[in-house]
Amino acid sequence: MTVNYDGKLETLVGIMKRHSDNRDFETVKRAYDLAKEKHEGQNRLSGEPFFIHPFSVACITARLGMDSEAVSAALLHDAVEDTDLTIDDVRRDFGVNIAMLVDGVTKLGKINYVSKEELQAENVRKMFIAMSEDIRVIIIKLCDRLHNMRTIDAQTAQKQLDKSKETLEIYAPIAHRLGIRAVKEELEDLAIKHLDLVAYDEIEGLLERDKEYRLSYIESIKSMLREKLGDTIENLSIEGRVKSVHGIYRKMYIQGKQFEEIYDIYAVRVIVNSVTECYNVLGLVHEMFQPIPGRFKDYISTPKSNMYQSLHTTVIGRHGAPFEVQIRTWDMHYTAEYGIAAHWKYKAGVSGSDKLFERRLEWIRKMVENQSESDDVEEIVRTIKTDLAPEDVFGVTPGGDLINLPAGATAIDFAYAIHSAVGNRMVGAKANGRIVPIDYVIKTGDVVEIITTNVQGHGPSRDWLKIVKTSEARSKIRSWFKKERYAENVEEGKREVEREFRRNSIYLPDKEMEKFISDVAERQHCSSPDDFYNKIGYGGIILSRILPRIREDYLKIVKANQPAPTPESIVAKTTNRASNSGVVIEGIDNCLIKLSRCCNPIPGDSIVGFITRGHGVSIHKRECPNVPQNLATCEQPERWIPARWGEKSAKQFVAGLYIFAFDKFGLIAEISTAIANMRVGINRISTHAMKNGNYSIELEVFVESQEQIKSIIARLMKVDGIISVDRQKG
Repeated sequence: MTVNYDGKLETLVGIMKRHSDNRDFETVKRAYDLAKEKHEGQNRLSGEPFFIHPFSVACITARLGMDSEAVSAALLHDAVEDTDLTIDDVRRDFGVNIAMLVDGVTKLGKINYVSKEELQAENVRKMFIAMSEDIRVIIIKLCDRLHNMRTIDAQTAQKQLDKSKETLEIYAPIAHRLGIRAVKEELEDLAIKHLDLVAYDEIEGLLERDKEYRLSYIESIKSMLREKLGDTIENLSIEGRVKSVHGIYRKMYIQGKQFEEIYDIYAVRVIVNSVTECYNVLGLVHEMFQPIPGRFKDYISTPKSNMYQSLHTTVIGRHGAPFEVQIRTWDMHYTAEYGIAAHWKYKAGVSGSDKLFERRLEWIRKMVENQSESDDVEEIVRTIKTDLAPEDVFGVTPGGDLINLPAGATAIDFAYAIHSAVGNRMVGAKANGRIVPIDYVIKTGDVVEIITTNVQGHGPSRDWLKIVKTSEARSKIRSWFKKERYAENVEEGKREVEREFRRNSIYLPDKEMEKFISDVAERQHCSSPDDFYNKIGYGGIILSRILPRIREDYLKIVKANQPAPTPESIVAKTTNRASNSGVVIEGIDNCLIKLSRCCNPIPGDSIVGFITRGHGVSIHKRECPNVPQNLATCEQPERWIPARWGEKSAKQFVAGLYIFAFDKFGLIAEISTAIANMRVGINRISTHAMKNGNYSIELEVFVESQEQIKSIIARLMKVDGIISVDRQKG
């Protein structure tokens, strides 16, 4: 067919000529013709022809210097999903490589951050698998997301929020790790614009307010540097840089800084030919301007995780105004601007490109390996947010090796980053020669020594899974438990399932329970119930994440097997079983009444009854989380019945208390003594360590009235170290 190009194909070819040495324009022309033909008659939500989107994505891809295969795949990436074109057609007409790229991007396009958790977990994992097979897949997808964010105003308000959140939490961190600065910063800015428009407008206003003064100030600095350096350095480039809106947003709204306290809003970038010239320029800059102590960073000797290299120093110019100077070589500049895409854009000019290229892809393979067994989507997304976070720290081994970790990483993460065997045998750590806790947070420059043991059978603690920040450490800890503690994992998993089932009132006869567990295990892709218990035991499955679905399945079974009971049927089943609980249910006598353990009601509490299936009436506090707020419109209103306290009540009731306290030696003994002095019995006490170093304590005591529980709370608040005491709601 005859295609009306409207100058678009010439525009795309022109971009490729300026940004890449790859000149297979014939393939690109055929992809252009086919995409335009297939999308004919289709429109976007904005009303413009749909073909504008794949064409724009191809242009962005070409500006990054990608080859003709990537540009062709960008043109075709929506045709397979939205038209009758198939992957087999693409493979036949354009070859295996382009077909693979189109297929990879098409699969990634199905990721939906607000989709069902199980599907999203699989889709996010597919993204990393596709990246590990050919990194060009995610580069095309980033270009696709960038154009979608540029044109997102045509979407609904909720869609804008969802896509912006997904962009900020998944795609921008990936662009950062790939080192594609321009794409990363624009994605972040566009996301913040739709997530927090007020803050975005405020920052833009602040930038605009002093724009002329700041730009003239930077121009004067550039002139001074050019005059000082121009005669001695050839091929010198000096340019200005403005910090991104998102970068300013993070410092103002997350770190709590004032706009005037951000020193690197405007910066001067000096690009030279060699590393030696970088350090020479640094010396001259410090000779010309007063450096601010603590504001110098050497990313040349210690590159960032995305291979970014540069010298950063903040100095004070005229009138006492601070500004940042960045110094780098041309090769470093290409890497800083284009990241992994520089492998194609400047392949002939970047030294050692193949080895460096492999190093840049290593993190992707690690992430695929670490997430290969996890079904917890929240953990996968959390991994992206921590492992790919913009902030990195650098710890140093006693031997001088640099260990690169995300901000917030602990000594345990450091140990596993060295080697899994070091982490598994870890018993302690030193930072800068001093003993530190194993949850010590690594700071850049720390010299960290991991203390290990050779005791046979020693391994990590399950509690470490709550401490570590990196997916690598978490994966290696789970792997150790999976291999070394199978029987222990199964028992631990069984205990956790039984505990959670009791807490959620999930009861079935033994044979039905075995079938129920088998069905749950199969749905979690486990080969047997023991495999299911094993995964729970070592942390491969987070039981709390799947409990809502388990409860739904349980209620379906109960509803299918038994008719809904009536007050009369309960009376018939429980005749001659009088209750001594002191609870009165209007219209029903001699029925079995039990006080619910989830909220432990006592006289004085507002209560309500729930007709159970064959076990009488369960009494709950009205504010118990298990009681619907509106009983008239809940799913089974006929099973909720009024209840009140009678004149005669049981002598003692169990009341639950939540206690929050500082980590203090002997605190449990002091609590027990205080309770004993009030002649109150203790039914149960348990403690849990919190991430901030404090403790939460669950305490059950025997009481006779609300007045007594108030007295107990008042007495416990006098115990040194206790922060708060509250009655359990459920």
